[in-house]
Amino acid sequence: MATKRVAKRKHRVLAELTNVELVKAKSALKLEVFASRQKLGELEVGRGSIYWRGASRQTRKRIDWTRFAEMMDELAYGAR
Repeated sequence: MATKRVAKRKHRVLAELTNVELVKAKSALKLEVFASRQKLGELEVGRGSIYWRGASRQTRKRIDWTRFAEMMDELAYGAR
């Protein structure tokens, strides 16, 4: 009989939604990102931009959606 292998999950993401509709001011989706039980950082998704705070950082970095799209395109498809 063949045995079924179950992959152990490396990443875990916890979510907190501060407002059900992201169209309202002061609303955001906050994600805490972990790898192998170590916190990698927090990602806060809002209407106008996203914010990233690394696990050992005191301040967060604001990235607008246009810049975020450019960064993701470069990571996914390479530099133009």
